[in-house]
Amino acid sequence: MNSQQLWKHYQDWLYFNEDLGLYLDVSRMRFDDNLLKSLQTKFDTAFELMSNLEHGAIANPDENRMVGHYWLRDPELAPLEFQEEIIAAMDQLDDFGHKIHTGVIRPPTAEKFTDILAIGIGGSALGPQFVADALTANNAPMSIHFIDNTDPAGIDRILSRLSNRLETTLVIVTSKSGGTAETRNSMLEVKHAYEQRGLDFPAHAVAVTMLGSTMDELERMEGWLAEFPMFDWVGGRTSEMSSVGLLSARLLGIDFRAMLDGAKTMDKATRTIEVKNNPAALLAMSWYHAGNGKGEKDMVILPYKDSLILFSRYLQQLIMESLGKGKDLDGNPVSQGITVYGNKGSTDQHAFVQQLREGIANFFVTFIEVLEDRTGESIEVEPDATTGDFLSSFLQGTREALYENQRDSITLTISAVDARSIGAIIALYERAVGIYASLININAYDQPGVEAGKKASICYIQLQRKILSVLKSSQHPITLKELAEQTDASEQIEAVYKVVRHMAANKRGIIVTGKPNKLDELHIRFQH
Repeated sequence: MNSQQLWKHYQDWLYFNEDLGLYLDVSRMRFDDNLLKSLQTKFDTAFELMSNLEHGAIANPDENRMVGHYWLRDPELAPLEFQEEIIAAMDQLDDFGHKIHTGVIRPPTAEKFTDILAIGIGGSALGPQFVADALTANNAPMSIHFIDNTDPAGIDRILSRLSNRLETTLVIVTSKSGGTAETRNSMLEVKHAYEQRGLDFPAHAVAVTMLGSTMDELERMEGWLAEFPMFDWVGGRTSEMSSVGLLSARLLGIDFRAMLDGAKTMDKATRTIEVKNNPAALLAMSWYHAGNGKGEKDMVILPYKDSLILFSRYLQQLIMESLGKGKDLDGNPVSQGITVYGNKGSTDQHAFVQQLREGIANFFVTFIEVLEDRTGESIEVEPDATTGDFLSSFLQGTREALYENQRDSITLTISAVDARSIGAIIALYERAVGIYASLININAYDQPGVEAGKKASICYIQLQRKILSVLKSSQHPITLKELAEQTDASEQIEAVYKVVRHMAANKRGIIVTGKPNKLDELHIRFQH
């Protein structure tokens, strides 16, 4: 297209939401009107399915669950039996935040809590991390730290940073079941750290969990400070607008009700059945076009704002866990999914834009543009140009350079990074994922691959227990082959070796003699 045709195409396809100050530009995706015509029937089905979800249809038949994250920002849409508990949960976390900030609820040995230590995994960490990094003010009432892995060194690093402030640190432990290994392990490590310093862990601890869960029972038995609800009908990757994400946001001084309002406004905008006026449908159609409905191209997220750098990590879970499926809704084998990665502008100019511009064209880009540079005035670093002007010019220049070389891109523009805008873009991508999943005939709300990985890890722990039992009962060193045979793991000899190697490296009483490149000659014993 020439410049005039591109300008007309831009105007024809530009979505603008005046209430939110949000723009979505898909004009550089190089599709034509025929794509929309060919997908119209699929879109009709998608809109009907999304409506059914909001009205309480079972979305995850494997677990007989509804999907109701939309109800969190508009309780009137929820079934009557859920409305009061949604409202009560929001009021509870608001009241708790006020009491923490004013010192009504305080640690046993200090006037106020100064820090938050948030323990979670997956959706219980990625959403809160993104929102905290995007929206926490410089003068926030508390500081936040995250433990989101069962990595001992990582846990030590966070506890070391807290150091003497552990006694004024509020610990939020988030787990729907209370049995998630990573979260449970981290909680036990942190609890041990408190006990080592003579501190009362329950007097610093808050649970975010489901009623009747293992953690719910533990919290009640030990007398933790508070408990906030998780709902069966809210999945981890869509839980940011629940207590999972909003509790820490409230404690950080973030206007969580503005986040809810932004999401509610976006939900309304994405219910329209006219594709050109539905930003989530436009995103879904663009994804479909880019990857031929098969995820053939990666999604590169490039926010041109430091505070949005974690958005790509947040979207990795939302998109890849939702869309990465091996079977469609009819049970047919498929290999679906969209790989998501990203950095930030203009760092990307000096990192991987070279490949995006001239390397393999196996991607499409989503630029995230923020119109407001900063809250105050900017100096001119060159005549008539500020640092923000340069940032904007880098975005526009990169977009133009990619398009010139047949690289597709989407541009999502918000007026400012504030609570309402963040709520809106979270809701936008949640809905886009649901619509796209319908277009390609998969279930966006189950995650069989995640469960498979969990089961496999449990098998390794069980094997480790067998290995220790055999070695402790043996009076003499035994070979790797003998150890595998005695643990009924002859077909898993590599797994046996890796378990033994790991325990030996961590001074768990396992002694391994011999050379690693001659595994048949290794001898293993337990040092009693």
